[in-house]
Amino acid sequence: MQEEYDVIVLGTGLKECILSGIMSVSGKRVLHIDQNPYYGAESASITPLEELYKKFKMPLPSKSMGRGRDWNVDLVPKFLMANGQLVKMLLYTEVTRYLDFKVVEGSFVYKAGRVHKVPSTEAEALASDLMGMFDKRRFRKLLLFILNFDEGDPRTHQDLDPHQTSMRDVFRKFDLGPDVIEFTGHALALHRNDNYLDQPCIDTIQRIKLYCESLARYNKSPYLYPLYGLGELPQGFARLSAVYGGTYMLNRPVDEIVLENGRVVGVRSDGEMARCKQLICDPSYVPNRVRKVGRVIRVICILNHPIKHTQDANSCQIIIPQTQLNRKSDVYVCMVSYAHNVAAEGKYIAMVSTTVETSNPEKEVQPGLDLLEPIMQKFVSVSNLLVPTDDGSKSQIFISHSYDATTHFETECEDIKDMYRRMTGSEFNFGNLRREHCDVCEED
Repeated sequence: MQEEYDVIVLGTGLKECILSGIMSVSGKRVLHIDQNPYYGAESASITPLEELYKKFKMPLPSKSMGRGRDWNVDLVPKFLMANGQLVKMLLYTEVTRYLDFKVVEGSFVYKAGRVHKVPSTEAEALASDLMGMFDKRRFRKLLLFILNFDEGDPRTHQDLDPHQTSMRDVFRKFDLGPDVIEFTGHALALHRNDNYLDQPCIDTIQRIKLYCESLARYNKSPYLYPLYGLGELPQGFARLSAVYGGTYMLNRPVDEIVLENGRVVGVRSDGEMARCKQLICDPSYVPNRVRKVGRVIRVICILNHPIKHTQDANSCQIIIPQTQLNRKSDVYVCMVSYAHNVAAEGKYIAMVSTTVETSNPEKEVQPGLDLLEPIMQKFVSVSNLLVPTDDGSKSQIFISHSYDATTHFETECEDIKDMYRRMTGSEFNFGNLRREHCDVCEED
């Protein structure tokens, strides 16, 4: 293994695999090592079901759970925005040909103890019971303003400065009440807290446009989910890297990251050393180079029924805005099922997650769990949110952030773009990912 590589990647989490694929496509010589015997690291899909029970140190499942090999359970479940950054990465790199997706059937928001469908079209807004009659008209005007908004065309700005005017002022301009502001900010713009209200409105406008454009592609919801689970995503990018000469080693120990004068020069594994100029890894490989900025609780729940008040959807997302629970951050519920080849026939997998704020994390997600009753089995995990202590410019060690509590990939894509910028010194450009040729492509 005494070889020279441009980049060594440690861990096969989604972010590491995407960067590995991008680096391979751009002509870099890449070696990818994972100490686990499976792809995905923290973002893996666990199969068969017995492995999930073992991971959480629980007695093996009963026969009522069906065949173990019919299950692929995500440890960090998230959906893809249909018009979002991860889908663009998949399209531009053509990793889509390794994957099949289904549209998530519904997007909902929790208000006053009930689950409501998120209105995101004019017709839905007029029919929604989330708003009174006058608020519906005002919300419709806001939606039209946002859908027609073009950052480069001041005529669409309605005398607002998108980089100076706060979102609070935009809501005030359209005379919207607190209920409409709540679901717009949290269920359409997908903000995690209310800090956005006093920040420039351009970010929120772009987020709502992304939601509406994603929804327009498939109409049921703005979200997609891959068949057989999220573990398929890192494997797809791993295959891309391999096509371009990337080398993969699973189940391989990482004994030491070797530095000279504070700069990475290689990785030692099983007594051998591979040299490199740059290193990409997740926080688990460099505990002395990361710091804790919070915690996330995730509760995986196995159900034998769809969630109530979601029109019997086989998949959905429910957002419980922070103010509904007197919290600082939202609680997220997402569900997939046997329809996605991730569970045995007639079974559903739901996940409740949030950023931990107290010393009793399970109590914090209880309102989400109450929506799922009765629950056949639940698996609780609390993990640290870790971020790198420096930008990697001196050491050339580039570390990803831990996965947050959100149920979509937009924040993770921002992390990928930031790591790419720090590694290469240039902005991430989707156009650069377009491959010159591909002799194994299938026509759509």
